[in-house]
Amino acid sequence: MWFWLALITLLCWSGSDLFSKIGCRDPKDKYSHLKMVIAVGVVMGLHAAYEVFVSGTEISLSIILTYLPVSLLYIFSMALGYIGLRYIELSISSPICNSSGALVALLCLATDGIGSVHPAQLAAVALVCAGVIGLGVVEAREDEDLRAARQEASNYKYSKSFLALALPVAYCLLDALGTFADSRVLERLDEDSANVAYELTFLCAAVFCLIYVLIVKKDRLLPRAELPKYTGAIFETAGQFAYIYAIADQAHVALAAPIISAYCAASVLWSRVFLKEKLSWKHYTMVLLVVIGIVILGVFDA
Repeated sequence: MWFWLALITLLCWSGSDLFSKIGCRDPKDKYSHLKMVIAVGVVMGLHAAYEVFVSGTEISLSIILTYLPVSLLYIFSMALGYIGLRYIELSISSPICNSSGALVALLCLATDGIGSVHPAQLAAVALVCAGVIGLGVVEAREDEDLRAARQEASNYKYSKSFLALALPVAYCLLDALGTFADSRVLERLDEDSANVAYELTFLCAAVFCLIYVLIVKKDRLLPRAELPKYTGAIFETAGQFAYIYAIADQAHVALAAPIISAYCAASVLWSRVFLKEKLSWKHYTMVLLVVIGIVILGVFDA
């Protein structure tokens, strides 16, 4: 059962990447990232209600406030990631965003020392960092004519810009800080209660975004345009649900973790198949370094 749960997690999270990209890429929709936050907040709010009223998960204002700094780091990182999807290929964005695990490892090394860290973990961190930096270099130095040629078959064209790379990198940094803070806060909180606190905070963020988009900016929510966003939000939440049970199987967690951590590779595949994104061999080389590093970290994290 663990294998199918791990595979479902991989498919759901990579599917969330794909549909979030589809929902946020329209350059004419200035508030697509806020609408994506609304969609995720609504779905997470429904799941939180299920956890509280059906599963009986404990929640209180004290728990929400204790977990609030972590929740805000995660929410801001996701919002920046949604903005970034408007400016850069998913094939590049997803591996960069999912490199946060390497930064968490660096933070842990900085605060706790190397200790019993396996050499392979250090090598994995180096691979991820090299891959992310390499992607930045390749993007910055790519000739505009070559960029236009490889994007010819794509549904959307992307121009070279600092913002395009800065946003997924900012996501990576904030997500890493959130994960690092998470590991400290969860020493005092139950995991289920912390997750519900996060989902309820996300719901509050969705309400604020809804008020801003509909009342302040007088924009509209069009069902056809919002459908990919809610599909992505459902995939995100379903993946989180499958992930919890896949990792709970302690006998096979060492096998499940690397399968799940490779979901950004599936995101690159879906972007090539469905979005017609085509990268240069240099891009794919750097992406491969990141994916290999993430998988190695997943193996030893188990």
